[in-house]
Amino acid sequence: MRVVVADDQAAVRDGLVTILDHEPEIEVVGTAADGAEAVELTRCLTPDVVLMDLRMPGVDGVAATRAITAPGPGPSVLVLTTYADDESVVRALQAGAAGYLTKSAGRAQIVSAITATADGHRTFAPEVASVMVRGLTHRTALERIAAAHALTVQETRVLQLLTERRSNRAIAEELFVSVATVKTHINNLFGKLRVGNRTQAAELVERVRGERA
Repeated sequence: MRVVVADDQAAVRDGLVTILDHEPEIEVVGTAADGAEAVELTRCLTPDVVLMDLRMPGVDGVAATRAITAPGPGPSVLVLTTYADDESVVRALQAGAAGYLTKSAGRAQIVSAITATADGHRTFAPEVASVMVRGLTHRTALERIAAAHALTVQETRVLQLLTERRSNRAIAEELFVSVATVKTHINNLFGKLRVGNRTQAAELVERVRGERA
């Protein structure tokens, strides 16, 4: 299994390489210090798995994951990060990550996850499972609201990002559109939902989630 390791901390990269070099079935073919380098190495080296940190300077792990997975069949991305908060997990999975571990994982767990990911399976740390359940419930609520109020796909995505307390600029960067376009989507969204602000929109989503539960 050919693996690229992406982490902005040299000590972490070196430690992971040392761990994986002892595994006869794993070959570390490259290391990256940021997301842009990870994307470029992936294109050049065609690994089976990219072991990806999330928070890196410049192009972060989420953007890099999206760039790697968006073209279609190719390398799988296994996130290995310090963070297991709802936003980090949801964003990574939405970007196309095939698995998610935290850096509390031991050597055996990391090796097992890389093997599973290379074989096409999805692997998640136990502490991530509850976040995924909450995310599924949230997504179901968004789908129900979208159907009831005839939201477009883009408006539904904007609503989701609003509930994650993203700024207009952050939403624009996530959706690869201008801030002006985001403002237009928000105005249309508020009109369809008959709400006046972000707080009311988020409260609507929470209310629908509660009805579902």
